[in-house]
Amino acid sequence: MNLADCYRLLGLKYGASTAEVKASYRRLARQYHPDVNLEDKLAQEKFIELTEAYKFLLSVVKPPGIEEVSTPPQTVTPASTPQDAGVSQPPPPRTKVTRKPPSVEFNPPLSDVEKQLKWNSYEQLQQLLKYGRFARAIALVEGLAQRIPQDPEVRQWQAIAYQSWGRHLVHERQLDKARVYLKKALRTDPHNRSLWAEVERDFRRIEQML
Repeated sequence: MNLADCYRLLGLKYGASTAEVKASYRRLARQYHPDVNLEDKLAQEKFIELTEAYKFLLSVVKPPGIEEVSTPPQTVTPASTPQDAGVSQPPPPRTKVTRKPPSVEFNPPLSDVEKQLKWNSYEQLQQLLKYGRFARAIALVEGLAQRIPQDPEVRQWQAIAYQSWGRHLVHERQLDKARVYLKKALRTDPHNRSLWAEVERDFRRIEQML
């Protein structure tokens, strides 16, 4: 995702101010939030894209009169930090909630190569999950997790891939295999309450099938 894509996703002109970026994000996040669009996967994907675009723009757009002394962009993520520069953000998406205390986890900034690898992999992952190519999605995100093990978003993506595959296996009535991947999802991102809720729903469905 490049700078132009970020402005386009947020409906902004190139060079928009920090205040305009935040205002546009809050408006669009309320519209596409998964809690408002419970069964709309496209809305969930849109929300994720908006959040990543918002985070990226905040990392490169300086507020007026502020010197360029800022926190590296990778230390603040929408999933692990509930505040950004003192401005409240919308509730996190259903499948990307990590309620870890921000003061506990310190993530070293990624190199330029790692950033590029991460976002290229993210785009591929979204397409693979969208078209139900779960085995390839899991292989992709597991490889990414080995390359960037310290990144909390990568762990979340990995857990989502496991849970998506597990849910698909439930629909295919491969219940034993489904349990394996659903449990792997919880082990990968154990503090994700919304993920737990989704996995519990899948386990209830398994119980109904037995």
